[in-house]
Amino acid sequence: MTKRIVFTGGTGKAGREAVPYLLAKGYDILNVDLKPLALPGVNTLITDLTDGAQAFNALTSHFGLEHYADGKVPGPVDAVVHFAAIPRVGLEPDNKTFLANVASTYNVIEAAMKLGIRKVIVASSETTYGVCFAEGDKDYHSFPLDESYDSDPMDSYGLSKVVNEKTARAFAMRFGADIYALRIGNVISPEDYANFPGYLANPPSRKRNAWSYIDARDLGEIVHLCLQKDGLGYQVFNAVNDTITANQPTEAFLAKHAPNTPITRKMGEWEAPISNQKAREVLGFKEAHPWRKYVTE
Repeated sequence: MTKRIVFTGGTGKAGREAVPYLLAKGYDILNVDLKPLALPGVNTLITDLTDGAQAFNALTSHFGLEHYADGKVPGPVDAVVHFAAIPRVGLEPDNKTFLANVASTYNVIEAAMKLGIRKVIVASSETTYGVCFAEGDKDYHSFPLDESYDSDPMDSYGLSKVVNEKTARAFAMRFGADIYALRIGNVISPEDYANFPGYLANPPSRKRNAWSYIDARDLGEIVHLCLQKDGLGYQVFNAVNDTITANQPTEAFLAKHAPNTPITRKMGEWEAPISNQKAREVLGFKEAHPWRKYVTE
């Protein structure tokens, strides 16, 4: 079982739920971030991953001061989970968002490969599907959105994630490694379910997220399953929950609210438009946090 992992970006929204989940599963974790994570049992190494030397050093660091007493220089970890990024457009200038996200991902994967680490999980995004940060009202090409979809974002963040997927594929082929990219949906923390009645009352407000989401704790489970699943080489997985965020069955809802987008196969009654079928079939993912568990309609 993979035990020692470096988790980059664990202080971010997704990481704040995923890291405790993995810690409870028994992983030994070093958080690598620009800000500390207030979580007992997990130290944070303040690191700028756009600097390749810092990325390399972060993957070869002690997880805590207590390990200096061991008398052993730290060796490569078992796996790396790379979530660190500028998390969306509008926080930094577009060129900085693109350059930081692309450079940090390249640096982390290159360091892992050259250190002999053969399992890396990287955070890609629903934004690769091109609608989330599109200019104006853009339609999806088809539903459901699966991993074979022609990614065509027009924004700097989504574009950086497409490039990162290509980077992951290149290194996986070159080094014979397992590098899995997670196209993460709109991340929902427990407190965010208070917003769902508003979403349900205003369906157009969720179009940019394809009426889909991922509970941050279920995202932790997907990461765990990826860490335990070996031998797949380069893979992309949609990281979303099972069901559409709507009060109407999926196909009828999409016919009403996305009439210009064709449906290419029969969809489940409440299936999310971003499909997690591959994660369920290949990884064995089973959601534990459907939104209806927390929202009274």
